[in-house]
Amino acid sequence: MDRRVREELGDFLRSRRARITPADVGIPAGTRRRTPGLRREEVAQLAFISPEYYARLEQARAPHPSREVLTQLVRALRLSDAERDHLHHLAGLPPGPPPGPSREVRQSTIDLLHRMPDAAAVVLSATYEVIAWNPLAAALMEDFSALPPRERNLIRRAFLTPHPHGRRLYGVPNAEEFARTSTQHLRAAAARYPRDPEVNGLIEELLAGSAEFTRLWTAHDVTDRPTPCTAFEHPLVGTIALRCDVLDITDRDQRVLIYTATPGSPSEEALRLLSVVGTQRMDVPG
Repeated sequence: MDRRVREELGDFLRSRRARITPADVGIPAGTRRRTPGLRREEVAQLAFISPEYYARLEQARAPHPSREVLTQLVRALRLSDAERDHLHHLAGLPPGPPPGPSREVRQSTIDLLHRMPDAAAVVLSATYEVIAWNPLAAALMEDFSALPPRERNLIRRAFLTPHPHGRRLYGVPNAEEFARTSTQHLRAAAARYPRDPEVNGLIEELLAGSAEFTRLWTAHDVTDRPTPCTAFEHPLVGTIALRCDVLDITDRDQRVLIYTATPGSPSEEALRLLSVVGTQRMDVPG
């Protein structure tokens, strides 16, 4: 890698580092930051590489990084698919298949969600993480923006989250069927991303924390289709029966779940009420 390319690589890393705030990655900001963005040592920590080596990369003094280091930098700097490919080309290593499920949602998909005010819609990653949603989905399920990303995973919620008042997975009546098919779907995703640390970490966490998941996982059944929820038990409006359409975004390994109510039904009225109430907690005394 010649000097000019090393300088371009260093400039690119610095520009991506500058756009990420400490809050974005759960790091206390402190009071002595002179510039926006992360410090070099913070990126190195997130990427599991030495601070000295990362500093040399930005200063165009290091040899080209390995594919493993690039993968960790992509995660640490939260690069989009296009930025990931650009980083690999700068390093002289043509990009291969994505190392893990993509969390980058196209703007056109986000626009689609918000153009359906009468439907509750979410985007799921290959591991059932809710990575985009519209306001009605937040009102129907929960305010995902108030949760850290790891707690937005529906498989983790189905198997590891306590169920107050017996309301497993938002009180859906087919929670057991969802648990079965989501386990099968996760096994298929694990085969597509065998080296992804987050996929493997999720599986290990579920095996350690849920006997039900362990039983389903050891059956070795697979499927490529999710089981959408058909009804929700909402603490404010009660049972809401819904229809669900699933749109595949194959190049991102993502799915859009769109929930609608039958016109003129009580569930349509319930959704209309939720669209007004939003994520307010009406059951909590003021």
